[in-house]
Amino acid sequence: MLFSIYGLISASFFMSMDAVDVAFTEAAVGAGVSPLLMLATLASVGRYQKKPTDPEIPKVALLLVIITGILLIIGTLDMPAFGAADAPAHQHVAPRYIKESPEEIGIPNMVTSVLASYRAYDTLGEVVVIFTAGIGVLSLLNFRRRRRNIHLIDDIIAIDEHKILRIVSKILIPPILIFGLYVQFHGDFGPGGGFQAGVIFAAAIILYVLFFGVKYAHQVVNQTFVRVFSAIGVLLYGSVGVVSLLNGKNFLDYHVLAENPTTAQHIGILVIELGVGITVACVMILIFFSFIENIEKVIQELRK
Repeated sequence: MLFSIYGLISASFFMSMDAVDVAFTEAAVGAGVSPLLMLATLASVGRYQKKPTDPEIPKVALLLVIITGILLIIGTLDMPAFGAADAPAHQHVAPRYIKESPEEIGIPNMVTSVLASYRAYDTLGEVVVIFTAGIGVLSLLNFRRRRRNIHLIDDIIAIDEHKILRIVSKILIPPILIFGLYVQFHGDFGPGGGFQAGVIFAAAIILYVLFFGVKYAHQVVNQTFVRVFSAIGVLLYGSVGVVSLLNGKNFLDYHVLAENPTTAQHIGILVIELGVGITVACVMILIFFSFIENIEKVIQELRK
């Protein structure tokens, strides 16, 4: 609950600073999905930590943490003060984006211009990191494990008893999905984009799982399909760069997609944002289902 409250307060801070895009993501992830994953983790690992067999391991880990912390503090000493007007970014990069992005990119949302065009290569790295995180979680939780007694979670939380919540979720889930589509395809002109739309879609699916049960969720959401599309989103993003290279341009240079430069920017941003949204939504859904299935394994072991 404290993490959820912190997420909502952080979202309100972002809203007050006109960072609506980040506020969307913080409200969905920080206040919604993250506390659920933390609860699922606690249910999987238990309340108490096992004592390490090797007493030297905690000392080595503590030493590495201290060294890393010192290096990070040293690295921040040369950074400009928060909000300083004379920071290098405010003197060189930011003025160019503000003045020239309307003509070069042709969209009113400057945040989307920076993330999806000027820094498209960096954003590709962020999407790959999200995809890699999904692979790591699936590997750690052994996603090839057979699912048995999939209704154990549903029995414990007594899904059928929450009639009001199920009725309200039936009313809310369709508008959430529609809003996700709006955020996905309206990111060029207002707050939104692939990251925000992805977490909104995933939040809707997770809401369905919580109020209708894991058994029915597996009938609605095919995990094999979700795994494949989590990779397709990254490939869709990277394919735009490959097309640019094959046409003799720089990687992720959208000018090869159309004769009109502004139209080419619109097409390129639309395609890569779609790839971002697909990957983010699929990875978050896979991570949530992986935690749920791991909890079921723990429950089965406790019942033996």
